[in-house]
Amino acid sequence: MSIEHVKHLDQTIGIIIRSDFHSDGIEFFTPSMFSQQLGYMNRPTGYKIEPHVHNPVQREVLWTQEVLLVKSGKVRIDFYTDGRHYLESRVASTGDVVLLAAGGHGFEMLEPTEMIEVKQGPYSGDQDKTRFDAVPDEKVKIND
Repeated sequence: MSIEHVKHLDQTIGIIIRSDFHSDGIEFFTPSMFSQQLGYMNRPTGYKIEPHVHNPVQREVLWTQEVLLVKSGKVRIDFYTDGRHYLESRVASTGDVVLLAAGGHGFEMLEPTEMIEVKQGPYSGDQDKTRFDAVPDEKVKIND
């Protein structure tokens, strides 16, 4: 499956866009109220996007959302609820894009891995996150 949604009840915890995803035109995977918008574009040679600037718009961001691009390698992503309860794990590989939209998350590199991370700023240091114990290895359940 090229697009995977990790959900808990009615909350989107994560979205994974697999490297084999293909569509024509433009497609957004996030609702307009998400503070991080994630989309895909496939345009032919010669297609033009008009030059533009973005207008200043006051926004209130309460929760950090992250986008990861797995540049190379393979990583296990563990997904947790907002209450720090383990849900499930997924494996992301070279070329996959992951939106971490809500809840918690942890990672284990399954092979040497390079990732690019995009998230809102400014970064608040230790105030930006609360760390907690990871799911024990014997309780990991990988959903494919």
